[in-house]
Amino acid sequence: MEDSDEAVADLDDVDLKLLEHIEADFDVNLEELSERLGFSKSAIHYRLNKLREKDVIDGVSADLDPLAFGLNMMMLSEVSVTHDTGYADEIGSELTDIDGVQQVYYTMGDVDFVVVARVQDRDQMNRLIDEMVAIEGVNETSSRFVMKELKTERKTLGNMSEEMREAIVDFEG
Repeated sequence: MEDSDEAVADLDDVDLKLLEHIEADFDVNLEELSERLGFSKSAIHYRLNKLREKDVIDGVSADLDPLAFGLNMMMLSEVSVTHDTGYADEIGSELTDIDGVQQVYYTMGDVDFVVVARVQDRDQMNRLIDEMVAIEGVNETSSRFVMKELKTERKTLGNMSEEMREAIVDFEG
């Protein structure tokens, strides 16, 4: 979906239930989904294709455990920059290109960007920070190092309240 305050897909209760099942386990097959939801396999297949066309489903991926790759050092960095024309796109793009960076958020408030990164050791962490501060326009960084991850899942529907779900189904764009 596009990055917009107005980007709400036209969904119904069945779509939400289907999405909830595949978000929890994308490996589930059409027959199993058909049994769980009480719809034919062709109806499930049709709905999945429509959800892809609407960009509600934006890809298929496996959840890999970063610790299995030794990526046990996680850093959250706040980045303050000089505000020139186009700075958000230019500097944001350069931050996303740094090896080890997983997420970059352009923010409003005391800082301009928040960067989430994972590396295997301190040397990699130092190189990553050096690359961030070397970007033209970056004035200052402030980093925090995660000591314990309490919640790291990337669930969308799984983290929504009933009120949020109802707002999607009742939305009349």
